[in-house]
Amino acid sequence: MEVKTLILGAGAAGMMCAARAGAGTLVVDHARAPGEKIRISGGGRCNFTNLATAPERFLSRNPHFAKSALSRYSQWDFLDLVRSHGISWHEKTLGQLFCDGKATQIVAMLRDAMARAGAELRLRTRPVEVGHDGTGFRVVLERDGTRQTVTARHLVLATGGLSIPKMGATGLAYRLARQFGHDLVATRPALVPLTFSGASLEPLAALAGVAAPARVTCGGTGFDEAVLFTHRGLSGPAILQISSYWQEGDTIALDFDPDARLAGALGAARAAEGRKAPATVLAQHLPARLVAARLPRGLPPRLAECSDGTLTELLRNYHAWNIRPAGTEGYRTAEVTAGGIDTAGLSSRTMESRSQPGLFVVGEALDVTGWLGGYNFQWAWSSGWAAGEEIRSRP
Repeated sequence: MEVKTLILGAGAAGMMCAARAGAGTLVVDHARAPGEKIRISGGGRCNFTNLATAPERFLSRNPHFAKSALSRYSQWDFLDLVRSHGISWHEKTLGQLFCDGKATQIVAMLRDAMARAGAELRLRTRPVEVGHDGTGFRVVLERDGTRQTVTARHLVLATGGLSIPKMGATGLAYRLARQFGHDLVATRPALVPLTFSGASLEPLAALAGVAAPARVTCGGTGFDEAVLFTHRGLSGPAILQISSYWQEGDTIALDFDPDARLAGALGAARAAEGRKAPATVLAQHLPARLVAARLPRGLPPRLAECSDGTLTELLRNYHAWNIRPAGTEGYRTAEVTAGGIDTAGLSSRTMESRSQPGLFVVGEALDVTGWLGGYNFQWAWSSGWAAGEEIRSRP
């Protein structure tokens, strides 16, 4: 069988690429349904993009690589596509856009766009041999024990990274990229809860279930969002964000008073209600269990008995809590994979390999990782569009 373009992977990036690449495109995936990560994302409503999308909100060894694709197919372009299909949506916090209905509406939209473009989709199909004979790509596909050889002028790697292996993540794109001479940037779980062990875990596990707004920093980068204490350590949006920047051995800092308001609250209460306990006033601003867990021994029972120095020392427990994670929960719960195929070997405009003409890489497989909140989907749309647009322009 001969096709113009063969796309491996029917996720967000692969389907977007197929919708642009047009007729003569075959998309294959080993799963039983396309767009499974889309379906489960955002609690089933799909956080499909972010209004604040900008290159500086993506991590990569080359911080400039994502600029071209993100500017040529932006969050506004994808939003126009969503609107054109009559999908209602709403904005949550920090520019995050979600479907009002089910995430499967986004999958249906992309399938419709693929069909209109003349692209074919085959599921429960996997590549068992991939090569290039000097004139084109030769790929042996297998479905239900039957094999078929497909030749293609263009091959697109859109199989994603290593996150959420129970959904079929295999690292296939990495193996094929290496086969065609590409380097890899070391991969690691990203947007993932952090875990602790031993003495470091005890105070955190004791607070399991408690959530509070905080500023979490690591290595000069910080995020102001919620932190959730778990039996294994820390989770919540702020922790998932910082996990992409955290490296083994790093310390993270938790600040539950980033705006320094607690000092004023304690000072005012000491002047007006000096008989109150410091914990009573703090519990008006922070979860009571968190307040109790961080109270120092020997603290005077009443605010009136606390000096300015005592209150300053007290607040440090909530303002600067430095802890060192033992690790992360791994790819099992990671939303994305950081690292991946080195962008140095690709065109930032077209996603095409510099060393193997006709080979394209899109989406999570690349060393481009977005923040939490729809950024990684936007990278899938933008990179998929860029590759598809280039393929469509070729005879």
